[in-house]
Amino acid sequence: MQKKLTITIDEQVYEGLYRVVGSRRISQFIEDLVRPHVLYPDLEASYQEMAKEEARESEALEWAEAMVEDVGDETW
Repeated sequence: MQKKLTITIDEQVYEGLYRVVGSRRISQFIEDLVRPHVLYPDLEASYQEMAKEEARESEALEWAEAMVEDVGDETW
């Protein structure tokens, strides 16, 4: 269910949103920006906890480097 919200912002900010995002997409744009901060407030703390796990971080780094190498070999 969606709720209607009225906010007040600077005129230049509104004009920028209107120009860059489009008039019918401003609500979704703002929701996408705000969502992780209000629905997952402990996300940063969770990432910090995960980073402490050396084995997991090592695997993640290995995977990321392998992906970069694969993309580097692509011909476009």
